[in-house]
Amino acid sequence: MEPTNQNDNGLKIGEHVRAEVRSGHYVGELVEINGPRALVKVLAVLKHPEQGDLHNPYNPDVPMFHERRALSFTEKTTVLLRDVKPYLGSVPDYQTSLRAAAEAEVASLDRLHRWAAKALEQMQQLQKDYK
Repeated sequence: MEPTNQNDNGLKIGEHVRAEVRSGHYVGELVEINGPRALVKVLAVLKHPEQGDLHNPYNPDVPMFHERRALSFTEKTTVLLRDVKPYLGSVPDYQTSLRAAAEAEVASLDRLHRWAAKALEQMQQLQKDYK
């Protein structure tokens, strides 16, 4: 298929978009539309990609625990059009957005860690009660 300047969703080349790539979310510039895919140039990070095996979430005992780095500033990536939406806000600075997204991911993991510890404590107490 030939690249086009616009698709049915009204996205246009050169516009800022929000793109979901694997488990990360980015602000980028729409560079090209080619059939069901778009080429997006990364400008900022909204959500840092999750670590580990995406097919076995929250399981640390997998054969390969993946490290996922955020896409780099101006890195171009191919994204399915269904995962590209218009972005209307101002584009944050890449380094600032990367640090904020990484901090938010760490805070989320810390909260999950504390929840798991509390749930384990509760379950151990229940096991004592069940004996």
